[in-house]
Amino acid sequence: MTHDRARRGGVAVVSSPTTNVVKRADFGAAAGALVWFGAATPPAGAAEPSLRSDMYWAYKGAVKLAVYRRRRIARPASDAQQPVLFLVHGSSMGAVSTFDLTVPGPANYSMMDAFVAYGFDVWTMDHEGYGRSDRTAGNSDIASGVADLRAAMEVVRRETGRSSAHFFGESSGGIRAAAFAVTAPDAVARLGLSAFTWTGKGSPTLADRAKDVEFYRTHNMRPATRELYRSIFTRDKAGTADPAVGDALADSEAKYGDTVPTGTYLDMVTKLPLVDPKALHGPVFMARGEYDGISTQEDLIGFFELLPNADKQFVVIPGAAHSLVLGYNRERFWYALNAFLTPPARLDHLNS
Repeated sequence: MTHDRARRGGVAVVSSPTTNVVKRADFGAAAGALVWFGAATPPAGAAEPSLRSDMYWAYKGAVKLAVYRRRRIARPASDAQQPVLFLVHGSSMGAVSTFDLTVPGPANYSMMDAFVAYGFDVWTMDHEGYGRSDRTAGNSDIASGVADLRAAMEVVRRETGRSSAHFFGESSGGIRAAAFAVTAPDAVARLGLSAFTWTGKGSPTLADRAKDVEFYRTHNMRPATRELYRSIFTRDKAGTADPAVGDALADSEAKYGDTVPTGTYLDMVTKLPLVDPKALHGPVFMARGEYDGISTQEDLIGFFELLPNADKQFVVIPGAAHSLVLGYNRERFWYALNAFLTPPARLDHLNS
């Protein structure tokens, strides 16, 4: 599945506590352009494109946050109520780099596109200090990320008319999403987590990061180098991701600067656990890459066993490391998450 990414564009809705102002926004090469899903141009005889991208602004007080949306144009009546999926990024890169990355070659790395193809209305955002969102004096820790999601959900509710959405988060994005689900359970229908960390027990990567804890305490930003992005795909198990992905990430993030916030790193080496599994009452999906050096299976199984809702799944993706979204076996992960988000109706036989 490929298409001409340069043609994306949309409408930015500027949201504040007192006003809603609709403006045209040029966040792609051609503002307002619509893209035919699966092809650079519409098939012969097609009346209109079928894929639309939009960008919105959400406000967390004075902090402006970039929110992104991709969906099919609702032509059949069945498309009018596409389920909403909100994707939450992790510590080292923003939303577009994580969930809509372009990598040289024919392979699709856009999780946004994949889940639009599954039938979802897909949303994501840059947290404070990342991507197009405001860079402030803060360190964008987990608590800040929860507040970001609360602000973004106001936009989602207004634009879709839905009071809740499915949420998925990877790595510290999973901690953000789970912590948000604890504080706003009515906003989260089904929750997906990958590369999640509960206590951090047994994690060699977190033990290594803990050596730099004083830097994280005294600096709100850390360097985001090409070597950092390459290391994401080599530190656990070489050969689980295309080497080109690290360079594509570095190129994508370079547009926004050469640093990223330290808040989630500091939280993960000093404050875990940040989420009580017993406080998550909705359905939960957990996925771990076979070679993940941050999320240990022992830690995740302990969390999983304490989840109170019987509607829960734990999946291991073989041949994958920490980043399930951008590894070679991402499509196996997408398949598993989609199955969890779209189950058949539950049937119960009640004896009377």
